[in-house]
Amino acid sequence: MSLSYRQPGVILTDRRFTVPLDHAAPDGETIELYAREAVASDKAGQELPWLLYLQGGPGFGANRFVGRQAWLDRALKDYRVLLLDQRGTGSSTPASRQTLPLRGGPAQQADYLTLFRADSIVRDCEHIRPQVTGGAPWTVLGQSFGGFCTVSYLSLAPEGLDTAVITGGLPSLHAHADDVYRSAYPRIERKVTAHYARYPQDVDRARRIADHLLTHDVVLPNSYRFTVEAFQSLGLMLGTSDGSHRLHHLLEDAFVRTPGGPELSDAFREQAQSLLSYAAHPLYALVHESVYGQDTRPTAWSAERVRAEFPQFDAAKAVAGDTPVLFTGETVHPWTFEADPALRPLRETADLLAARTDWQPLYDPARLAANEVPVVAAVYHDDMYVDTSHSLETARAIRGLRTWVTNEFEHDGLRAGAPRVLDRLLAMARDEV
Repeated sequence: MSLSYRQPGVILTDRRFTVPLDHAAPDGETIELYAREAVASDKAGQELPWLLYLQGGPGFGANRFVGRQAWLDRALKDYRVLLLDQRGTGSSTPASRQTLPLRGGPAQQADYLTLFRADSIVRDCEHIRPQVTGGAPWTVLGQSFGGFCTVSYLSLAPEGLDTAVITGGLPSLHAHADDVYRSAYPRIERKVTAHYARYPQDVDRARRIADHLLTHDVVLPNSYRFTVEAFQSLGLMLGTSDGSHRLHHLLEDAFVRTPGGPELSDAFREQAQSLLSYAAHPLYALVHESVYGQDTRPTAWSAERVRAEFPQFDAAKAVAGDTPVLFTGETVHPWTFEADPALRPLRETADLLAARTDWQPLYDPARLAANEVPVVAAVYHDDMYVDTSHSLETARAIRGLRTWVTNEFEHDGLRAGAPRVLDRLLAMARDEV
């Protein structure tokens, strides 16, 4: 039974769906998907087209808005909206250190997790679409990894789409994970350089914290092993609209005086823990590199291997010399599964995924070249997470796709720029601009 309830200006309905675990075996094991339907209070009785929202990630549930926040307010003017928790995320059947042992050992867990990529997510959407829309195609809004899924949707089941709207999520159709990270590290370095130009005092603060972590064993309250590499990974924040400011505020009061000398403060440790822990989204760490797996080449801990090609990210050398400590970005490393207690039991599973050589294609270049679905995409020119050149190459490969290239926003432009970003993209899709 679906449960409906109200928030300011919106009526929400909790919906649950049963889908095959493996769509190639439709009569086999099933899992559950959760989604939240949203409709404007003053349009609840109207027949409206549907908009499906695919969240970024991988591994994150859909936004939990309160009322008509962010882009949702604009969407509700035209659509009923379905906020889907993609398989393994949010309130859908979970995949975590607590639940994965139900599958068996690491080998069985790794096999299971191969079914949590964009192709399976698209087939989930097509499985539930008739129950939601009565069979009518819907508009899909894909943010970041949700955009990757949308390109897979255009490849695998374009008949299910009325319109495709992509924000910060046009993937390369061909690049291996190594290619992705070779282009990523220089972008990350530019973001760090810009941060230090904005907050020059943070150069010394970051060096001091890095030096402390290189000479002390620091464990966060949840038993997370806080190494210098973990500290550097806080640079993930630098890809969002307010991330540089939040990182600055985090660094400014990192130390306190104690009888034993300067120590990282409890407040700093608590904030770092909340930013670093994968407890709420373990699937992100487990399948992150596999979103780039499409051939017989293993991803093989690509971000870790490629990082070695950029020695300027070596914090120990930076501290020993006279160069700034560089933060890193959206990367997952083997040490992540040693540091984070939410991931430690899954290290062998992650290793097996990294070694896998039987990834199936996620995109169909020939079908994309013949595309007939209206497609629009916001490409953020200075996006730290998704390479602009890769995005534009893909835009040219999808027939009829219209791009809006802008450096007005960071990767989270859909949230930070709402309703302007969604409003412009919908107007582009309708040929109104």
